Amino acid sequence: MAGFVSFVSSGPGDPELLTRRAADRLSRADVVLYDDLSSGPILALAAQATLIPVGKRAGRPSAKQEAVNALILEHANAGRRVVRLKSGDAGMFGRLEEELAVVRKAGLAFEIVPGVSSVNAAAAVAGLPLTRRLTARRVQYLTGADVTGKLPEDLNWAALADPKAVTVIFMGQRSFPSLAQRLIRHGLPADTPALIAEAVTQENQRLRRGTVARLAAMLEAEGPSRSPALIFYGPLAEISDISTEILPD
Repeated sequence: MAGFVSFVSSGPGDPELLTRRAADRLSRADVVLYDDLSSGPILALAAQATLIPVGKRAGRPSAKQEAVNALILEHANAGRRVVRLKSGDAGMFGRLEEELAVVRKAGLAFEIVPGVSSVNAAAAVAGLPLTRRLTARRVQYLTGADVTGKLPEDLNWAALADPKAVTVIFMGQRSFPSLAQRLIRHGLPADTPALIAEAVTQENQRLRRGTVARLAAMLEAEGPSRSPALIFYGPLAEISDISTEILPD
């Protein structure tokens, strides 16, 4: 008999932020195909399963999507309960659609288990509401890298430079200096508050805040860290707890 595929969202990596359904699927899985950002203590919940790393990280050797698809089909067609463990929420910049298409085409049964997005987790640890009446009515998410790893060219610059929108950038450490220059040229004030949140909920978590211009200068000088990071900018990014570092002028 064919198996079953659960696309499980692992949240930002803290097991306490898993949903009960996610924990249940991990505890009953035969095979877990996991992203790099989903490794660590969460995998202890699937001690009975075969664990296969299939993560993708910028600038590092990574599993090809075709190989990941093939593994899902191989194990599900062998009658196994497969968990495809994805970081954050599975539907957020996680190539879920491509894997769903393969599973649907093969006629396999599946489910999607939603989870805590890294955006919500980062905002929570920073003490940062994502909206505010009158001055921050819209939140927009952006990937800072296209398939080549560079800044996408087909961006809506008017929307991204809207001073009344809170913008969150995934995979944007390398491209943010260039992005910031273009945002400022399109009217975003250089002193717009900004926040970079690295390794959210992990032991090496780090939060730094300043302005768009200061954050761009820091990333230009230091380059990207090895930790996954989100960048926030907009009218709310200045709200943060006392543990947040202040970027120097």
